[in-house]
This record gives sequence, structure tokens and C-alpha cells, in this order.
Amino acid sequence: MPLVTLNDVLPQGREKGYAVGAYDFMSITMMLGIMDAAEETKTPIILQFPDVPAMAELDVLAPAMLAAAKKSSVPVVVHLDHGKSFDVVKKCVAAGFSSVMIDASTEPYEENARLTKAVVDYCKPLGIPVEGELGHVGQGSEYDLGGYQYTDPDQAVDFVKATGISALAVAIGNAHGEYKGDPVINYEILKAIVDRVSIPLVLHGGSGISDADFNKIIKHGVSKINIFTELALEARARLSKIRPEGLSVFSVEAAIREGFKSRTISKIKLFGTESI
Repeated sequence: MPLVTLNDVLPQGREKGYAVGAYDFMSITMMLGIMDAAEETKTPIILQFPDVPAMAELDVLAPAMLAAAKKSSVPVVVHLDHGKSFDVVKKCVAAGFSSVMIDASTEPYEENARLTKAVVDYCKPLGIPVEGELGHVGQGSEYDLGGYQYTDPDQAVDFVKATGISALAVAIGNAHGEYKGDPVINYEILKAIVDRVSIPLVLHGGSGISDADFNKIIKHGVSKINIFTELALEARARLSKIRPEGLSVFSVEAAIREGFKSRTISKIKLFGTESI
């Protein structure tokens, strides 16, 4: 099936009450588990590669992503997650990614808007949608709402208009990785953003947020949710159950693939993607 973009799978989510999961991976085995889940549930999926040290292997991993997506019987977005620089964006575009994220959220507002717009101007003629971030989604291991950098709803209006992005990642109490304590979502800020911004909203740091919160977040209008840590934790749990006599490279690969598949399926069901 031909690749699709964020613009093909996200806009209907807010209206119809579902979110599309965006699942990170860092090895081909992890990727195959995610793709297994999409095929089994027959649902669209966002397969995304993060700008981490493994990005050095992009020349190997990108062709595998594209081959898996094109071989799939379901729509697949091949997406760059948290691109930290224009150079990384250009590399992913050249590799064939169908959507990208530029994350300049740690920069002052003016620089964030400038760099994000530059990426949009580069990608738009190529038909590649761009996700940006306003506010800052930090690490769950340092979770502290006292200094949390929430997305400003009014600033979000200006940011979307100034940059021309297709999706906006918001900071509403969410954080990456495992949370130190329970995450607290600020629904007042989320509602204010939804009321002011019409493009699809994205939630990063989805691992560790409760099912009840996810249902509420989706009902409020978030249509893309990023997941990685929960997939990795499920794989780790399965690895820990392998008995010493059964430990081999084959059992390890199988546990990782099945862990990523099973937890992805659970998120697909939770996010309502099966209904579309």
C-alpha cells in the first residue's frame, strides 16, 4: 500500500472521537512487532523513528521502514519523531519519510517559530506535513509540575498561524518515559487549546497515562498519541520470563517482537483506531 501522511490519518480523529497511535522503535525487531499489531487489527498506524543515537543507522533502518510500510495492507505513516535539527529533517525527507516533526521547543518562542516555519517551507512543496511542539514535554524521571512548561493556548494560535504546521504537540502535564509519580493532565489548558486551534493535536509521553485519562484526552480532541516506553517495558517483562535453559538470541528476538506487538494492540483498542 502507498505511504500516507499525517494529513491522511489525523484530521478525522477529533470529529469522530479516536486517536491514531504513533509508535517509536529503535530496532527492526521492535518495528516488526508494531507492524504485526497494525496488520492483525487492520488499522492505520504511525511508525516513527526518533532522533536518538540510533539515527546514525538511518541508511539501514529507513529502507526497512519503507519496505514494511509499502508491503503492509494498512495505511502507514513513516514519521520522524523529535527531529532536533534541520539537517536531520532533510536526511529523513531524502530517505523517503512521509511526515516529520521538528522539535525546537527548548528554544525561545521566536527561534522555535522561525525554525519550524523554515522546515514547513522546505517540506510543504514536497507534500510532507510537519509536526511542531509548543511548550515543552520533558522527562517523566524529572516530573515536577512546579516548573512545568505548559503550552500557552493564545500563543498556540500565533504559532500555528506563523509556522503553517499540520499538527501541534502540546504540553499539558504529559512527560516522556516513566513518570516519577502520577501524571496530572491539565484539562483546562487542553480545552483552551482545542477551542483556539483547529489542526490536529499530539500527545507525547503517553506511556504511564491511565486509560481513563486517555479516554478523556481523546474526547477533548487529541488525535495523535505517542507511545514507546510501555512497549519497551512489556518487552522487558517478557524477556524476564525466559528461563535460563531457553535463553537464546531467538527467544530474545521473539520476546521483543511479541512484547511490542501485544502492547501496541492494546493501545490501538484503547485509542479507538479499530473503529475507523
